[in-house]
Amino acid sequence: MLKNKHDSVLSLAVLNESYARKTVYQRVEALYEEFNADEIMLTSSFAATSAFLLKVFSDVNKDQIIYFIDTGYHFKETIIYKEYLTQLYDLNVEIVQADALEHQMTSVSKMWEHAPNECCNINKVQPLEIIKRDYKIWVSGLMRWQSAFRNDLDFFVEKQNLYKFYPLLDIDYEGRDQFIMEHHLPFHPLKSKGYSSIGCRHCTIPGDGRDGRWNNSPKTECGLHL
Repeated sequence: MLKNKHDSVLSLAVLNESYARKTVYQRVEALYEEFNADEIMLTSSFAATSAFLLKVFSDVNKDQIIYFIDTGYHFKETIIYKEYLTQLYDLNVEIVQADALEHQMTSVSKMWEHAPNECCNINKVQPLEIIKRDYKIWVSGLMRWQSAFRNDLDFFVEKQNLYKFYPLLDIDYEGRDQFIMEHHLPFHPLKSKGYSSIGCRHCTIPGDGRDGRWNNSPKTECGLHL
């Protein structure tokens, strides 16, 4: 049961219909009108074009904590991009990491080669599980065009004890890049090298959409959003 800051019960169907008529900025502004700021969790991978969502939240609520999951396997360009955007927009970034021993186990065994789902679970999913308990709304920058799974999402989706919110959901590929260019936002350094979707360096190659993720594997999601 989803309740707003005034303790009124909200219908997901009504919320989704209402937010579908709003712009991205209006959606984020409405989110803070509906819910208390300390109920809202925002995550960012600082990947290909993360500047879009981060710029919006920086404009609307600069105090918002942005959780970055440091898997230990990011491209050096991703870390540079994260540091640059953090300074550029004065972001309130907090780093989330896996248990050191479990992460070391994935490194020694090269788990991404033979058990990529378990590697993602240890380095991405589990570290965030602890943090998720403290929030009601989880904001993510997923867009429908990115994968078949994401194409079936709505702006608000109930996930276990959380409600996922996707303010960029209906933004298409061209719309995303147009926003970034119009607002003079910086692209991830690897985008110019053919990387459209960027994850860990062991599991990412250049490719359109998410084709470069977990190459030659049916895997298309790390598990965070499933």
